[in-house]
Amino acid sequence: MVVSLGDHRKCPVPSLMPTLTCLAPSSPCSWLLALLLVLSGVPEQSKGSKWQVLQPEGPMLVAEGETVLLRCTVVGSCTDDMIKWVKVSSQDQQEIYNFKHGFFPGVMPMIQKMLEPLNCDYSIYIHNVTGKHVGTYHCVRSDGSSEHSGKMLDGGTSVLVKGPGNTGPDLWIIQPQELVLATPGDTVFLNCTVLGVGPPGPIRWFRGTGLSREAIYNFRGISYSNVTAVQASNNDFSILLHGISTEHAGTYYCVKFQTKLNRQYLSGQGTRLRVKGLLSVLTLAVLGLKTVTLAALLLALVVCWRSP
Repeated sequence: MVVSLGDHRKCPVPSLMPTLTCLAPSSPCSWLLALLLVLSGVPEQSKGSKWQVLQPEGPMLVAEGETVLLRCTVVGSCTDDMIKWVKVSSQDQQEIYNFKHGFFPGVMPMIQKMLEPLNCDYSIYIHNVTGKHVGTYHCVRSDGSSEHSGKMLDGGTSVLVKGPGNTGPDLWIIQPQELVLATPGDTVFLNCTVLGVGPPGPIRWFRGTGLSREAIYNFRGISYSNVTAVQASNNDFSILLHGISTEHAGTYYCVKFQTKLNRQYLSGQGTRLRVKGLLSVLTLAVLGLKTVTLAALLLALVVCWRSP
């Protein structure tokens, strides 16, 4: 196949995609191809941008035979085949789930894609938990190797397992809501029940994880403008968020602190709040328009190539 140029020279067209050097600058095909390459290019945020993995530190307590939800949100990528989970214990490091390949009995992905561009959820469920699941779980970017042996992993979510005869915390933080959907202006109920006996210390709510997490509520009498406590009973540490906006979206954790050591003692599994705002609608509309435009440009380019 050949392309007819303005000066009537002929040049061959490669089987996949022609290069711009094979097209005259004034050719309509060259403009179509340039526009197609620009629109279909990799988003600037995904090229060389720094990934950020968000997961709670825990520890989280789960009873033997139950299911635990380990949360992980990766900001800066929605590429499944680059993410995996690694469990670190006193004995070894073990890959427990890989989004690219493999079969991992008892482990399932949550499969909850976010509407925000380049912001995806890689949370997993571990079913039928036993004592062998005790350890720290790391949501990591895969470097292509199959092992992390000898490599230091920072952060992670610590998991404790409570079974017959096991020593450990006798305190349970129950956050039954995995996902809450809201629209701007709503009042949202975030459920947290604390059962058992633990060391002296307050219960607090946070949004997000790590050093950047945001304090939402403290049951030691500190007031917040748009948050109120429910406390229907002594075990109820649920809260109400009033006047919700898209800025309130995120994952909320109900956390027990230990006063004597001034540290986090135990954490709930977290509740994801998703707010359906105008931004989400506009994002979907823009993505849809871009897809249609790319298809139209590709069709026009094919017609241009075939024109004598």
